[in-house]
Amino acid sequence: MSNKLTLAGTIWIAADLHLGPDNPDTVQDFLQFLHSAQHQAHVLILGGDIFNAWIGDDQIAHPAPWLAQVSEALRSFAQQHPLYLMRGNRDFLLGKAYAQHVHATLLPDQVVLDTSAGLILMSHGDEYCLDDLAYQRFRYWVRKPWLQKLYLACPLSLRQRIADSARAGSQRGKQYKSKEIMDVQPAAIVAACEAHSVHAMVHGHTHRPAVHDIPGFEPVRRWVLPDWESDFSKEERRGGYISIEGTQLCLHQWGKKDQCQTLGPQQV
Repeated sequence: MSNKLTLAGTIWIAADLHLGPDNPDTVQDFLQFLHSAQHQAHVLILGGDIFNAWIGDDQIAHPAPWLAQVSEALRSFAQQHPLYLMRGNRDFLLGKAYAQHVHATLLPDQVVLDTSAGLILMSHGDEYCLDDLAYQRFRYWVRKPWLQKLYLACPLSLRQRIADSARAGSQRGKQYKSKEIMDVQPAAIVAACEAHSVHAMVHGHTHRPAVHDIPGFEPVRRWVLPDWESDFSKEERRGGYISIEGTQLCLHQWGKKDQCQTLGPQQV
């Protein structure tokens, strides 16, 4: 695996923040999270869907107030610690220009983290949802460089309307899909773990935070990151992150008991 990233110290990983102008409370929760990370973590990885929609890096020329605030907080963190960004299905157009703007490193779609807890395969996770054929067709086309170039040549206002329409269509389509179809395909998970000989897998995207056994591939486990929501949920706010400290992985969710496991090369 050529995409290997060696990291030291305490690592925090979060994903599916869905930051945007319509969820100010979630933005504020994230800003507080960054403040805590500055003092408690040595490395921060944001594993995709950082933004509810990303219509191009040229937004940074005249950012909306919420985006300017988030970007400044990311820069503040990156001045003290390494910051890594990963693309998701909602912000697949996130580019090197924005990463440079906040002094972060843009990661590939899949990366093996070489940590004190062993090798951990990290991705956004949507590439493993192979049973959702409609989404996989969408993913295939929107990642075509020529199509992205055409889209980015449009005015920002038109790009925003296109993004809003696509997101509304996606929400309608989910009503007719089973939870199983929208989840990761077990065979794809096993194949990825076998290919990279890892001690654990971490991903987001599915909004189903948990620690899963991988049948037939124990003791490797699949750690799913929580999505963040503090504005519209009728329940308590959602959110959280995964920490890697020493040989221990922990899944932290707001208002819930931490789930932790000790890893290490000796377990494989």
